[in-house]
Amino acid sequence: MNASLCIMVSFFAILLVLYFVAKNQFIKTSWFGVSSFLAMISIGLLTVNLHNEKNFSNHYTNQVSIKNDSLKRITFKIRDVLKPGKFHDKYIIDLLDIDGRNVKGKSLLNIKKDSVTTFLKVDDIIVSKTVFSNLALPSNPHQFDYKAYLEKKYIYHQLFASNRSLFKVNSNTHSLSGLANNIREYINSKLKLYHFNSDELAIINALLLGQRQDISDSVYKSYINAGAVHILAVSGLHVGILLIILSLALKPMESFKYGKLVKTVLLVVFLWCFALIAGLSASVTRAVTMFSIVAVAINLKRPTNIYNTLAISMFIILLFKPLLLFDIGFQLSYLAVFSIVIVDPLIYKRWKPKYKIVDFYWHTFTVTLSAQLGIIPISLYYFHQFPSLFFISNLVIVPFLGFILGFGILVMLLAVLNILPQFIADTYGYIIGFMNRFINWVSRQESFLFKDIAFSFLYVLASYLVIICLIKLLKKWHYYRLKYLLIAVAIFQGAAIYTNYNKPTNEFIVFHKNRHSLIANTLYNKMGVAQDFDSLSKTNNIIKNYAIGNHIDIIETDSLQHLYLLNKKKLLVIDSLGVYNIKLFEPDYILLRQSPKINLDRLIDSINPKYIIADGSNYKSYIRYWETICKKRGTPFHQTGKKGAFIIRY
Repeated sequence: MNASLCIMVSFFAILLVLYFVAKNQFIKTSWFGVSSFLAMISIGLLTVNLHNEKNFSNHYTNQVSIKNDSLKRITFKIRDVLKPGKFHDKYIIDLLDIDGRNVKGKSLLNIKKDSVTTFLKVDDIIVSKTVFSNLALPSNPHQFDYKAYLEKKYIYHQLFASNRSLFKVNSNTHSLSGLANNIREYINSKLKLYHFNSDELAIINALLLGQRQDISDSVYKSYINAGAVHILAVSGLHVGILLIILSLALKPMESFKYGKLVKTVLLVVFLWCFALIAGLSASVTRAVTMFSIVAVAINLKRPTNIYNTLAISMFIILLFKPLLLFDIGFQLSYLAVFSIVIVDPLIYKRWKPKYKIVDFYWHTFTVTLSAQLGIIPISLYYFHQFPSLFFISNLVIVPFLGFILGFGILVMLLAVLNILPQFIADTYGYIIGFMNRFINWVSRQESFLFKDIAFSFLYVLASYLVIICLIKLLKKWHYYRLKYLLIAVAIFQGAAIYTNYNKPTNEFIVFHKNRHSLIANTLYNKMGVAQDFDSLSKTNNIIKNYAIGNHIDIIETDSLQHLYLLNKKKLLVIDSLGVYNIKLFEPDYILLRQSPKINLDRLIDSINPKYIIADGSNYKSYIRYWETICKKRGTPFHQTGKKGAFIIRY
């Protein structure tokens, strides 16, 4: 951290010198721009180091020895409530004390679901005896790396506990996050009195309060497949409507002395209060930061530049949350806005409808198309699908979204004041229900939903190069700009050829799957999959992730064999029957599956394998026993449940 501080001070000193030199020069040079760029990078390095709590002595990793088998008395505070998993309720916690030592840091808390489950609230302080566990690495190739995702949020370990092992401590400490959570819970308690069904209430929470934890997987998937998931994220449209409502409500203040200044301050304060209640997600933080700058500029009668406003909002957000740069929501949010600002005017001016209603829908379509153009490459990279009916969802929903949000704010305020008539609540519930049903209908048009699209990071870079050149050409038709576009297309084709050339060939994979065996053999863009259960759909995600990540087009089903000849390498599979009596050859690898009852010492003496593999179909007690024997005998042992999939390249 000291090094990054010295680097920043040095670059700023150089920048200051070059500023005074450039100020008196008639002919400007590029050195001032270069030094400005390097100074900004140095600010970024310092900010990242300042926000990384591991760099401070009171971080728990610097205070105590973290071992998986070491039981510790831990005091912590609930920081955030996450969406529950299948077997655990999940929370982000702030660590306060470990075995009597005051510490700082964050961790993931998993509480086992049971019949006496009691949900914890933000700011609850809990004492428990448990152990620190490492975050799990991905079990299979191209699986979502939850560990890397959490580490970007400065979370390095997780805790497992049961409700019976948690002891709540009485405390009067309250944070802004806790206050915001209490406000959300109070609003929800009032809304529940009006008999909204679970899906309607979940969408209301997402639209008005920025909370998506309660949305069911089926509803959320429908919005994704319909290309309308952005509607559920509190963003610029939501904040813009709120700014208009607040500006009208506070307009009478302008008649007083210093009224405009007070109005501006109140607008910014109210916007950030809303952002806090909405959970400070990437989209709402970006929108509130941007509209705060706009509100200040408008009320002080200062001209605004949308590019400067976006750049300032990015700079401010990343100063406080530098690793938000790697957040998918942050990337999609800014790419969509930049694309709308740049591309929409170019498309919209191509046609000027005479009628206002036609013009309104035409502009809605151009805005939607512009946003999609900006996020298509990165969406394909992260989600591997393209909802081609996105424009239908947006043309139907977006024109009425302002009304839906305004109506929702009114319903929420009346509910909090206990003066909401039931027929108004029923009307709003019907509107939300209709929106859900329409989105569900669009999402079911599966022939228009293109799934499982392989799109590497190299494709992303090449795609944005093509998009930039295309925008340049649309701005002004010129031979040179057309030439650059064609070169960009050639580069994209080169990326496709390179990707195709580097596809894995001759690769044998033992995947990890709990209680089952799953293996695949990849040969020249074709993958043969063998498993020991009824349907391949049970492992659809495992196989799909591997196939997409490696650009494999053909997947065939196969049966499990007892012996695999992999060029000069041989793999012997020993199943529950425990049969391995062979004398003609010595296998290089042995795969143990379905918990065979064998004498592993005798097996090693008779066959002398170079590697022993145990997949997820074996009992854990068997695996621990085998691992102990292999460790004593010096035979390499690979457990897929601990080390992930085993890959043999031949």
